[in-house]
Amino acid sequence: MPGSTTESIEENAVPREKGEKVVATNRKARHDYLIEDTYEAGMVLSGTEVKSLRAGRASLVDGYAFIESGEAWLDAVHIPEYTAGTWTNHPPRRKRKLLLHKQEIIKISHKTKEGGYTLIPLKIYFSDGKAKVEIAVAKGKKEFDKRQTLRERQDKRESDRAISARRNLGD
Repeated sequence: MPGSTTESIEENAVPREKGEKVVATNRKARHDYLIEDTYEAGMVLSGTEVKSLRAGRASLVDGYAFIESGEAWLDAVHIPEYTAGTWTNHPPRRKRKLLLHKQEIIKISHKTKEGGYTLIPLKIYFSDGKAKVEIAVAKGKKEFDKRQTLRERQDKRESDRAISARRNLGD
């Protein structure tokens, strides 16, 4: 039925955000840790934190996650105060609750109780308008592991260059 109220509301509605918009990544994480499993988790945020994230401001440098009494938490992640915020602003570094399924929390807690495993944030992003964090169960690399990874990356880069140079000569 044309002109109904539901039709007019849908026409005037603001379009929902689609896709994924990355706000911050932890580039050192893949260098310092061997990534075992990754999980996508929602975050419980205040309004000014969301506005600050939408402005593209966050740092995962010292961040870590942990399981405490059956709940997942993200700590030491720096989301700066919103510049236009007033007394309602949030503290930049605070504990933030992560939203995961109970089975995922149990699986993660069993894994982190094993020796050497930790829970680190890899990136913060918006997925269809909702703030998400990608966390990983990871094991710390030793210094020789880091050197070996760098050497492998350098060898691959050199072989790719040699292959492309041969292709260019053949043309």
